Amino acid sequence: MEVGMVAEKYLQLKDTRSGIKNSKRMEALSAASLQSHLPYMLYLSSTPNPIPATFLRGGTSKGIFLNRSVLPAQQTQWDRIFLGIMGSPDPEHGRQLNGMGGGVSSLSKICVVSEPTAEQKAEGIDVEYTFVQVGIRDTSIDYSGNCGNLSSMIGVYALDEGICAPRDGTHATIRSFNTNTQKIIDTTFPLAEDGMPKLDLPEASVAGVPGKASQIILDFVNPGGARTGKLLPSGSPVTLLEIPLADGSTRTVHASLVDATNPTVFISHAELNEFLPVEDYIKGKQPAVEEVTRMLEVIRQQAAGEMGLDPSAQAQPKIALLSAPDVEDDGVDIVIHALSMGVLHKAIPMTVGLCLGVASKVEGTLAWDIVQRNQRVTKDLISIRHPGGVVDVGAEFAEGGSVKSAKVVRTGRRLMKGVVWW
Repeated sequence: MEVGMVAEKYLQLKDTRSGIKNSKRMEALSAASLQSHLPYMLYLSSTPNPIPATFLRGGTSKGIFLNRSVLPAQQTQWDRIFLGIMGSPDPEHGRQLNGMGGGVSSLSKICVVSEPTAEQKAEGIDVEYTFVQVGIRDTSIDYSGNCGNLSSMIGVYALDEGICAPRDGTHATIRSFNTNTQKIIDTTFPLAEDGMPKLDLPEASVAGVPGKASQIILDFVNPGGARTGKLLPSGSPVTLLEIPLADGSTRTVHASLVDATNPTVFISHAELNEFLPVEDYIKGKQPAVEEVTRMLEVIRQQAAGEMGLDPSAQAQPKIALLSAPDVEDDGVDIVIHALSMGVLHKAIPMTVGLCLGVASKVEGTLAWDIVQRNQRVTKDLISIRHPGGVVDVGAEFAEGGSVKSAKVVRTGRRLMKGVVWW
C-alpha cells in the first residue's frame, strides 16, 4: 500500500469520528508531504508509531530503508525504533516474528539514507547513508560496519525517493558516502526512459537468489583501512594468535587480519580442523556447532584486540574459514565459510567477499597463499566458492600498494513501500 493511501485511511478514520469532511485534507496530504504530518499519524494509529519505509533486496540481503528526515534528529534516539521495526529482542525464539526481521543477520538490517552535506556535494557525492545491524536475540545495535549487499541499493533508493534527480542516458552511477566506514561507494545500474532505475533486465544472477535481474556494479573506492585506517592492522600479512583451549593448554592459530570494506579475520580451515570438528560444524551437527562457534568467537575477539577494535562488538570484525577448492571445482580460486553475528552465513557477507578479494592479492596472506598455489594469482577477478554458490570479486591496487578499488556485481529488487510500525 502506498504511503499516501495509508495516510488517507487514517485521515478518514479521524474525520469520520469528528464529523469533519476531509476532501481538502486529502489533497494536502500526499506521500511526499507525509513527513510533516507524522505527529498526526502517530496520534491516529491504534498501533503506535508508523513511519514511512521501503523494503528492498540487495544481493543476498534484505533490509528496511529509511529517509533520515523521518527519524529523530539525535541518533541516540534511533535504537528503540530499529529494535521495534525488526522485532528484537527475541531471546527465546530468535525468529523476530513480531517485526520485519527474519531471524538471521542478513535479514536484520536497516539503511538510513539522506542528502549529502554541501561540502560532500561539492566533492561529487550524491547521497549519504548509515548502515545498521540489528541484534536478533538481544538489543544490540551496531553502527561499526557496512553491508556490501545493501550498499548496492543505495543509489536506487536515492533516485526513487527524490534524494537524487533522475539521470539521463542508459545507465547511472550514484556516488554514496557511508558514514560507518567513512568510505565512498559507487553503484552503476541501468535506467528506464524516465531516468529512473530499471531493475528487471535479465543481465546478471546472484548465487542464492533465483532468476536474473539488472546488473548493479558495486565499486568500493579506496576501501583499505575502512575501520582501522590500515589494510593490515597488525602490520603483518599473518598474525599468530595464542588461543586457550578447554583443557587449559594453548594453541597457536595463524590468522590474516585484513581491513578492506570491513575488517575481517581469515583463518585456515585445515589448521582449525586439526583440533576442532570443523567438518561437523559446517554440516550443522551438534555438539560440534556449539564447540566450534565458541572457539571461533574466542579467536575473533583476540584478533579484534590485535586490530585495535572492540572485542565485544559482534558485527566487527567478521571471521571466516578459508580453504583450497577441490580439484574438480573448475574455475574456483578459493573457498570460504564466513560467520556473521556468531552464526555461519548461508552465503557470504559481501564486504567479507570484497575483503577476501583484496586479501588474495596481498602477498603473504593466507588467501594469497591459497590462490597462488592454485596458480591463479594474476587473474583480474577472484572466484570465491561459498555455501550459496560462487561470486567473482575484483580488486585494483595503485602503484604504491594501496587498494584503489574493490568491485562486485549484485542485483536487487524493490519489495515494498509504505509505512512500518515500531
